[in-house]
Amino acid sequence: MAKQYDYLIVGAGLFGAVFAHEATKAGRTCLVIDKRDHIAGNIHTENVAGINVHRYGAHIFHTNDKKVWDYVNRFAVFNRYTNSPVANYKGELYNMPFNMNTFNKMWGVVTPAQAQAKIEEQRAAHFTAEPKNLEEQAINLVGTDIYEKLVKGYTEKQWGRPCDQLPAFIIKRLPVRLTFDNNYFNALYQGIPNGGYTAMVEKMLAGIEVRLGVNYLKDKAELDALAGRVIYTGPIDAYFDYALGALQYRSVRFETELLDCPNYQGNAVINYTDAETPYTRIIEHKHFEFGSTEPGTKTVISREYSAEWKPGDEPYYPVNDEQNNALYARYKAMADAEPHVVFGGRLGEYRYYDMDKVIESALECVRVQLDKINQYGQYCLFEIFTQQAADPYPWGCRLIFAFRGVMKDLIFALCYGTIKTV
Repeated sequence: MAKQYDYLIVGAGLFGAVFAHEATKAGRTCLVIDKRDHIAGNIHTENVAGINVHRYGAHIFHTNDKKVWDYVNRFAVFNRYTNSPVANYKGELYNMPFNMNTFNKMWGVVTPAQAQAKIEEQRAAHFTAEPKNLEEQAINLVGTDIYEKLVKGYTEKQWGRPCDQLPAFIIKRLPVRLTFDNNYFNALYQGIPNGGYTAMVEKMLAGIEVRLGVNYLKDKAELDALAGRVIYTGPIDAYFDYALGALQYRSVRFETELLDCPNYQGNAVINYTDAETPYTRIIEHKHFEFGSTEPGTKTVISREYSAEWKPGDEPYYPVNDEQNNALYARYKAMADAEPHVVFGGRLGEYRYYDMDKVIESALECVRVQLDKINQYGQYCLFEIFTQQAADPYPWGCRLIFAFRGVMKDLIFALCYGTIKTV
């Protein structure tokens, strides 16, 4: 029986939207569903008092890949926003990432040589040949002052445990720049779409059927019956009903306020790096789109609180330690055995993705899927003419098998679209 759609795409976030757009462009039929009441996943933006608010935390697009940059610019005009966060340590303000502005404020040094010497002095005094935890690793990289003021408290709030109880691999490197450059990302292309990310995703999904407020796992059998193949971007462990146990995540809680003032903090992102302040950072959303909206008399801020994930919470950051990676590997083996389901995206692959990497992954996924369809069609028709002379079956049986192959191919065509023949 022919399916109504070629693809059921579970999740209307960036991965799902890119896949749906490209598959539709290639002539496939797609149904996109999401359990939330909006599209765009965690990059969803909503208008509050004329300000585009990043509902699930700040998302700044950045990439070194020109193809990806050109791709997103097909759906939006990006401003020239440059991520330059500020760290607030007990009222002391420091530029991020660690650069000459930071070092001048911290130590009064004015030349790169002076800053380098200060860092090396502190590293050498507390160097650990084989760091056993994050604290030792961070001090090895940047010394004690930067660690104590700008790393320790923020990291402990993020992960919910002391730095000396966190594995060293969490911080593989800490960027240190001996220049007066406050640009956080070392990327060729950077910005935020004017009008917000949701408008960008709307253009990706134009002309594609989208159903919101649909819980795939609750109505799985009924929804699976609609399409030949499922592209699943939800949590991989939830798909299998946590049969092997739950993977660990960190979650984030937001307190968002509309304030009756034109400018609350003067910067889009300010991190609070002391241990006493309960939130990790404050986002002031209007500063993401400077020049594109009137300053106005109001502003919107969001305080971010890091938290342990528990069932029912929104999973944000995978905890990719040895134990969780081993558990994911077991779920991945189960996923690979699902014949008509493809797992993709941050939750489906249990890994942290920047937005450009999500797009790269989705584009590769749809390419592989379309190639499989084309190769399958080629194989079934080509097989008729390539039987070996030593084939043990008589010609009558071979004709039946060939006919079955063609019929199978035609059924596949009904389910998945046009076949490319040789």
